[in-house]
Amino acid sequence: MSKKDPKDPLVRCLVLLGLIPRYPKSSSVQELKTALEQRGFSVTARTLQRDLGEKLSTRFPLICQDDGQTYRWSFDSQAQISLPATDTAAALAMNLAEGHLKHLLPPGVLALLEPQFATARNHLQSLQHNPLTRWAERVRSLPNGKALLPASVDGAVWENVATALLEQRQLQVDYLSRVKGEVKAMTLHPKGLASRGPTSYLIASVGDYIDLRHFALHRIQRAEVLSLSAHDDDFDMDAYLPTAAFTPRQGTGTVELVADLHPDTAWILRETPLSEDQILESLPDSDWLRLKASVPDDRETLWWLSSIGNKLKVHQPSRFVSEIKEGALQLLELY
Repeated sequence: MSKKDPKDPLVRCLVLLGLIPRYPKSSSVQELKTALEQRGFSVTARTLQRDLGEKLSTRFPLICQDDGQTYRWSFDSQAQISLPATDTAAALAMNLAEGHLKHLLPPGVLALLEPQFATARNHLQSLQHNPLTRWAERVRSLPNGKALLPASVDGAVWENVATALLEQRQLQVDYLSRVKGEVKAMTLHPKGLASRGPTSYLIASVGDYIDLRHFALHRIQRAEVLSLSAHDDDFDMDAYLPTAAFTPRQGTGTVELVADLHPDTAWILRETPLSEDQILESLPDSDWLRLKASVPDDRETLWWLSSIGNKLKVHQPSRFVSEIKEGALQLLELY
């Protein structure tokens, strides 16, 4: 028998379980039938309904709803199920990922992953004598620098944004403008999604315009997926990001950084270099070191250099020197 025999009812039911969405999403019998056919299974709607009603719903936490026209099926939203059985190493990875993602993803998005996280936690707790389970108690993922709490995104908004993006459909939103301080209704053509620190952004064009804009997900107060297809174009995420306002870059080039470092800072950069061509040289009659490295010509590099404070003195490029001096004078005036 082949690995996926279309005549094997057990294989068909396993594939069917993987096609049923979690509540509040649902799929009709006809939608599930079409999805099974796309995967090589030929089955009548009556047989499929019998599989769902008589076999699967008695063994799995399935929800059946009658919308007046057909039956629609969902998994219970809190159902903890994994097909196939959870692997211990994979459960550990999910457990550690949960600690990392809580610094990055909005609460509403984390809630969608909670059933998978709970399954991993339960699996590890059930293995009392497996040494892997102790890792979850002894390993932590810490943010690099000060981590802000993720902006809160409505669960329904995230669901509809994701659906519109993946299905390339237009999205009707009510968006709170940060500049104008008012809510505006608009039709978006989703292109991509980017996350930077605690904020996630939808990249889209608006209405009949072709220029791209970005929209913070937590400022979308309402989102509705439309039946109309979004503008189809060759959007290139990598080409767009260097120009995005939420990306602290002014270009894609590099500059040569020359700076003197305190021994503590030099030690850090010796272990975790700024670039592949980084050079550290001793300075005469001093315990400081001279740094030379090719670095991105962007705001993020400048912010990092400024954050080092009195343990670094920049010599080149001159533009960095001027901006660091100006920032230091402004800071001095505040204090």
